[in-house]
Amino acid sequence: MKQVTKSRAAGLTIGALSRRTGCNIETIRFYEKQGLVPAPPRTEGGHRVYDGTHLQRLGFIRRSRDLGFTLEEVRALLRLADGHHTCAEVQALALEHLDSVRRKIADLQHLERTLSETADRCTGGDVPDCPILDTLFSGTCDPTAR
Repeated sequence: MKQVTKSRAAGLTIGALSRRTGCNIETIRFYEKQGLVPAPPRTEGGHRVYDGTHLQRLGFIRRSRDLGFTLEEVRALLRLADGHHTCAEVQALALEHLDSVRRKIADLQHLERTLSETADRCTGGDVPDCPILDTLFSGTCDPTAR
């Protein structure tokens, strides 16, 4: 992983690190507990002191999470980044994630079609019959089934 010079981010408090990365303070602590971010040194008063390495690593995690990678996938990416890796190994993980994203998109498109078709069947009138409620009570996601 490309290293950031410590002079640019030496001595950051957790609040400053949070602001710089856009990560919530509790999220930073969670990532530390999960071993995704190394525990920072502490001052004599017990305050955490973060540096450029923490800033860079949290940025990496944040961007990975923004792309929908799970914590386990992020952990795997970090292992690859921290050790000896090939681009093919990173690509394989990314392509696996891409397949998952495409499946989710297909599921959402099916959901959108079902909701659209069901809503289109509803007149919105004052009658007690409601195709939307009928579909929900039927236990099927097929709007044409009754």
